[in-house]
Parts: sequence; C-alpha cells; structure tokens
Amino acid sequence: MRPVDEAILEHLRSEGNLTPDALEKLDVAVANYASNRLTKLRRYGLVKPAVPGVRGLYRITDSGEAFLDEELDAADLDPVE
Repeated sequence: MRPVDEAILEHLRSEGNLTPDALEKLDVAVANYASNRLTKLRRYGLVKPAVPGVRGLYRITDSGEAFLDEELDAADLDPVE
C-alpha cells in the first residue's frame, strides 16, 4: 500500500463511484497514476468496478471499508482473481 491508496479509498467512500479522471480533479493523483493504483487495489479486493463490464468506474468494497476502519491489515491481503 502507498499513501495515495488510502486517499483513493477515502474519496471513494465519501464521494461514491469515481474514475481516475475524477480522482485527478479531486487532486488525489494524476489520472494515469490513479488508474495504476486502482488496478492494484482491485487486485487485492479493496475496490471493484462500479458496473460489471464497464472499465474505469470504481467503487469501494467491504474490504476497502474495513481497511479504512482499521479492521483489516493490508499485510493480510492476498491477490484475488
């Protein structure tokens, strides 16, 4: 996990579904970097596509919420398929 990951998750929790471009407009990270981090967060089950089959729009998962609430340690996460 990187510091920006927590900021991405916080914004998804407070703002709802977001794209990398929206995260850039919120001054979280440039869109390309936000996209890379969202891919990594998805790999570990912390975010998922907001609409199945639609790329680029993400929402936070229950695991992402648990991470933010300090109920889940990122070191305990395994990649999901």
